[in-house]
Amino acid sequence: MAIKSKSSFVKLAIVFILLTYGLCGVFTVLTTGGEYFKSFYKTEEFRGEYDYFLDTLTLFELNDRTKADAKKAITVTKEEIEEHRTRYGDLASQIASIENQYKYQIEEAIAADNEKAVEVYKAERDAKIADITENFKNDDHVREKIVKEKEEQVDAYFENREQYRSSFLQYQESFIYYLKDTQSGKVFTNLEVDKQQPIEEMVSEKEMAFVQYYPSRETGYFTGQYMNVEYNEIMSELTKERMLEGVIAVPKAQPASSPIKRWAEEFQERQLRFNLFAGSSVLAIILGWFLRKWARFSEDWDAKWERFYRYIPIDVKVVLLGGTGIITILCFFLLNDSLLYFGFHDMVDSIVALLMASFFMLALFLQGRSIWKLLPVSLQDTQQMENFKQEWKRSWLYRIYRMLKDAFLNRSIGTQMILLLMVVFFLGAFTVLVVVEPIFLLVYGFLFIAGVFALIILLRYTGYFNKIVQNTDELAAGRMGPDLPVKGKSVLAKLAGNINILKHGVKQSKNEQAKSERLKTELITNVSHDLRTPLTSIITYSELLKTPDLGEADRKAYIEIIDRKSKRLKVLIDDLFEASKMASGNVELVKERIDLVQLLQQALAEHNEAIEEAGLQLRIATPEKAVYALVDGQKLWRVFDNLIGNILKYSLEHTRVYITLKLVENQAVLTFKNVTKYELNENIDELYERFKRGDESRNTEGSGLGLAIAKSIIDLHQGQMDISVDGDLFKVTIALENVQ
Repeated sequence: MAIKSKSSFVKLAIVFILLTYGLCGVFTVLTTGGEYFKSFYKTEEFRGEYDYFLDTLTLFELNDRTKADAKKAITVTKEEIEEHRTRYGDLASQIASIENQYKYQIEEAIAADNEKAVEVYKAERDAKIADITENFKNDDHVREKIVKEKEEQVDAYFENREQYRSSFLQYQESFIYYLKDTQSGKVFTNLEVDKQQPIEEMVSEKEMAFVQYYPSRETGYFTGQYMNVEYNEIMSELTKERMLEGVIAVPKAQPASSPIKRWAEEFQERQLRFNLFAGSSVLAIILGWFLRKWARFSEDWDAKWERFYRYIPIDVKVVLLGGTGIITILCFFLLNDSLLYFGFHDMVDSIVALLMASFFMLALFLQGRSIWKLLPVSLQDTQQMENFKQEWKRSWLYRIYRMLKDAFLNRSIGTQMILLLMVVFFLGAFTVLVVVEPIFLLVYGFLFIAGVFALIILLRYTGYFNKIVQNTDELAAGRMGPDLPVKGKSVLAKLAGNINILKHGVKQSKNEQAKSERLKTELITNVSHDLRTPLTSIITYSELLKTPDLGEADRKAYIEIIDRKSKRLKVLIDDLFEASKMASGNVELVKERIDLVQLLQQALAEHNEAIEEAGLQLRIATPEKAVYALVDGQKLWRVFDNLIGNILKYSLEHTRVYITLKLVENQAVLTFKNVTKYELNENIDELYERFKRGDESRNTEGSGLGLAIAKSIIDLHQGQMDISVDGDLFKVTIALENVQ
């Protein structure tokens, strides 16, 4: 297995070396091929040497002034005098600068009791002040200084010019030139001129490797301007503006010492290497392409690579891919230079460069293939799109984006943190600047004060934050401590206020939970009591019916009791079942446009006899016109029936009952008011609970579910039902949306 793995690795290495060599050749053709598809005398390399020759020709042939002539030609303008005079400011500022310059030196000499040094410093100071004062009085005094400066520049120019002489002498062996000044007629040439022979015959293009005529369409006249040598103001003054015509050429036959001949031969060698390199690279690509199936990736290598590579975030993968690509291109340049400039004779560098390029090409291929697998081929590929989104969420860029987004969820705190960090950064930067240049101490002082204030703010926020953390720890441990102080309008103050609200919510939730547990216990007790009472009667009288000598009258009485208690038990079970359905919302409403006035009158008519027997005085107040609502008539009738039934059961005898219906802001509002016969000392909200009745009314025939069922029905209609108690006055208010 190991031998097979090594064999596949060797095959893969061979193919990648061939492909890398071929791609490097293509890269060389694309980047530098333009230079090698033409002759040396048309390359940028020769053009640079040609321009340099023109510069040296201008220096030593065209500019025929001597040093003495150049110094005699020096002129000084009024503008130069004024610029030299005020170069360092006006007279007062220059004198003050000189006095400050010598002030500390004189003070130190006085402190050292060195009278001679004091006299020397004062003499120097006074001499400079006198010289500066003379500058502002006498133009000739300034002119002399400027002339001296320019003479020094002329001396420097002629001294520096000599460093180019050896180059000019070498170029004269390579170039021939014949140039004529169109104005003066003066000729500059290194040819032996025969007046009988035209210059065109002396410079025959058949014998020349390069010819440049002046003027020409591309260059015009030769003006003798510098291109590559050091250029300064004195050189500009010494250079005459000329219009030269003629020819400059490079003969094919050159001496062995000619630099142009040497560079041309080196270029031809590189050109030959380039052609061999380009041709062999094409063969390498073709061979590598045909061998691609011969060398395949081992599945084991592929699995190991993917297992390692998948843990890298996708943005880091892209950066690594780009870095690998750049290194690969650098390796291509290295291989290119090694083959073209060092030749095939020194193969060590070339082989090392090729192996390096092949290694990075392999890494580039593996990375590119893995990244390509992550990219969705099309927008319709939902699974691949989802995988790419998950991969993107693992990236560092996404994490940084999330961190910045979270940091600026509250812009004020994010901005404050950025400002604090900026203060800290600039404090550090200006600390270094103060060490280098003390002048920045003033700016550093302002930043230091700002940093102190920033530190105070940071400490205050930190203390406030620690209090919040301590309070939340106590809250998590179940200890309800005092509320947090809410200071200002900062995000921490808002957080403290929200924690206080949550703390009160937890307290209320605990109270509600305790109440719910209590009501649950009461529910079980009440349900057990209310169901056991009729069931006990049924069982008892059923046993009595089994008595053999039971009389007919007693038998009928027992049967009547059993029948009544059975119906009572059925009512309780039906109400319990309906209340459960209402609470779960598992009720289908059949809504219609119903007249509430008519529905209320029908409900009252059903209880007309019971109302008369109870001795209650009803006061009904309804609009003359119909009041419509979109409701389930059967369910709403049940609400009216339950409320009227409660009134009949729990109203004090011979009292008035008020039932009203009116329109209030596009709502139909019904009100039921009665005086209770039992004292209501419970919480009003608990009257909605199942099986909840006043303590004094446990012996009534009600199930205790009437109000709960009514409330659930009204809620299903998106209405509102409220109960209020004022002493013995019991009031129920129902509000439903009115429709026309």
